[in-house]
Amino acid sequence: MPHITIGNDEPGIRGLMAHRPDTAAPLNHLANVLLRGPASLSRGERELIAAYVSHLNSTPFCAGTHGAAAAAQLDGGRDTVKAVCLDPASAPITPRLRALLRIAAEVHHDARPLSDDALAAARAEGAQDSDIHDTVLIAAAFCMYNRYVSCLDTDVPAEEGYYDAAAHRILGQGYGTGPTGTTSRTWPRAPESR
Repeated sequence: MPHITIGNDEPGIRGLMAHRPDTAAPLNHLANVLLRGPASLSRGERELIAAYVSHLNSTPFCAGTHGAAAAAQLDGGRDTVKAVCLDPASAPITPRLRALLRIAAEVHHDARPLSDDALAAARAEGAQDSDIHDTVLIAAAFCMYNRYVSCLDTDVPAEEGYYDAAAHRILGQGYGTGPTGTTSRTWPRAPESR
C-alpha cells in the first residue's frame, strides 16, 4: 500500500502522476525526450538502459515497464532484456551497448565522474559523445524516477500482462499521453516489491 493517499488505483508511477498532474507533465516530457526523441541510440536501446538501471535500483515497476518496452523493440525481445539484467557482460547485445550499460551502472552507483576505464571502453566500441551523454542522462533520470516510485511504496502489478500492455501503450502513444486517473482495477501486488 502506498505511503501516501493517491486517490486512484493506478500502480507505480502512473498512480503518482494521476495524483499530481502538475509534476507529471514535466516528468513525462523528460521521459518522451530521453526515450523517444531523436537520438543516436535506438528507442529499444534507450528503454533497455532505463530497464537495466531500474533493475539495479530494485524497482520492479519501472524495470518491468521499460523492460517490456525494450523487449518489444529489440532483437531477442524478452530474452535479451532478461540476459542484460542477469549479466550484461554475457548478454546478446552489441559491444557498444554493453559498454554503455557499464556507464549506466556507474551512474547508478555513484554521483561522481565516470571512470576513465568505462569511458575508454565505450569509445573503443564506437560510442560517440551523444551516446555517452544520453546514457548518463537516462541513468540519472531513472535513478530519480525509481526513487519516486519506490520511496512512496507504490503498488507493483504482479501480472506480466500489465507490463506488456504498458509497452503497447508506450510504443503507440508515448509517455503521459494515455489516460490516467481512477480505475476500477486493483492490480495484484508483486510478492516481493522492490
